[in-house]
Amino acid sequence: MNITIENILLIGSFLLFVSVIAGKTSFRFGIPTLILFLIIGMLAGSDGIGGIYFNNPIVAKFIGIVSLNFILFSGGLDTNWNTIKPVVWQGISLSTIGVLITAVSLGTFIWFITDFSIYESMLLGSIVSSTDAAAVFSILRSKSIALKGHLRPTLELESGSNDPMAYALTIAFLSLVVNQDQSLLSVIPTFLIQMIIGGALGYFWARVSKFTINHIKLDYEGLYPVLAISLMFLTYASTDYLGGNGFLAVYLNALYLGNQILTHKKTIIKMFDGSAWLMQIILFLTLGLLVYPSQILQYAGIGIILSFFLIIVARPLSVLVSLLPFRMALRKRFFISWVGLKGAVPIVFATFVMIQGIEKANIIFNIVFFISVTSIILQGTTLGLVAKWFHVSLPEKLKPRVPYDLILSERVNSVMEEIHIPPNSFPVGKKIIDLNFPQAALIAMINRNNSFITPNGSTIIESDDILIVLADCRSNLEKAHNSLRLFETKF
Repeated sequence: MNITIENILLIGSFLLFVSVIAGKTSFRFGIPTLILFLIIGMLAGSDGIGGIYFNNPIVAKFIGIVSLNFILFSGGLDTNWNTIKPVVWQGISLSTIGVLITAVSLGTFIWFITDFSIYESMLLGSIVSSTDAAAVFSILRSKSIALKGHLRPTLELESGSNDPMAYALTIAFLSLVVNQDQSLLSVIPTFLIQMIIGGALGYFWARVSKFTINHIKLDYEGLYPVLAISLMFLTYASTDYLGGNGFLAVYLNALYLGNQILTHKKTIIKMFDGSAWLMQIILFLTLGLLVYPSQILQYAGIGIILSFFLIIVARPLSVLVSLLPFRMALRKRFFISWVGLKGAVPIVFATFVMIQGIEKANIIFNIVFFISVTSIILQGTTLGLVAKWFHVSLPEKLKPRVPYDLILSERVNSVMEEIHIPPNSFPVGKKIIDLNFPQAALIAMINRNNSFITPNGSTIIESDDILIVLADCRSNLEKAHNSLRLFETKF
């Protein structure tokens, strides 16, 4: 069956519906929901029962880039800086040095056991060098695994921030494969420029985005997420156009915005959370349609060998070396090394190779696909068991008895107070966004004339309002008091 304008909505909506319903069953088996989306796409493709013909890596790459923008931006928005601050250097080391070591060690192994050239080997190693945040946390959530210490924020930061490094390495070695006359040293300046421009423009667009969202006056609340989407794509497109790493810029932009006070912030975050799931489903369905299972089977042998080397040697080596400067129990390091699940990102990067049309493009794509699926199935189904083996999971009786989403975000507020706003005091007539509230405190509700309203950043404080303020500790509640400056009057 060919995909046409007439049937694309019918086929697409049906596949989405089947994917969402089927995804509920994956939690019982500990397999990430996304792997089922991939299987459904394969079943619907040319080799499956659906018979849908799709063989366009250019379209797949476009869908992949758009999807990764949403996924990275959503991940950045959901990352709490206070949570990752204690492990920020560990996470950065894992997402940079760790990715590099994984790519080089696996690439060297491929060069020894296959007829790939050294650059083709390093290219394949780079493509599968990053971990997948969606796969990691869908497994942790499905098994209700609560981890000890700072393991969760470390994994969150690494898996959310290592895609830009893998992308930069992939582009660098792809350039060397295409241009055989280039030397390895020739791509190092390009690599550094990509990362520097990406980081600089990520911060620049973060400040621009915050200013724009907080100062523009839109008539409808629903337009603010649309504004955020436009700023996200402006960040990626402008950075990529100037030769920078667009994925790094997008992640840094979102990381900054997620830890600032924004107008209609809750609406923006909820929209991106739903959009990220939609994009993940579409991405995996598309990649499932693109692959031909009959072709993958002939690479099963080499795929299994590379998968086991990656899981047992390359990943542990990268974790042990990149975490050498930090104090951490060896069992925790081994657990982190096991949580190196691959997902859709390596398969998306493999489409870049197919578009370039290099000699071994089809072989690389199929091997990458096999490695990703093997990693998710093998590591994903055993994650809970490995956590118990290494004694890094909390016993059931010690798990916090709060909603699981709050455990993930670690933003549970524990102090509440009602604050009365006197007439003619400093906050009267001001927007909440202009009060400079501390990050760890929020105005949950406002009692106005015995009616409760749910405020947002653009809500204007009125005389005799009673603010219901939540904070994570007493000191931050005092900071909230100070920001209100209730003893100052306007007249």
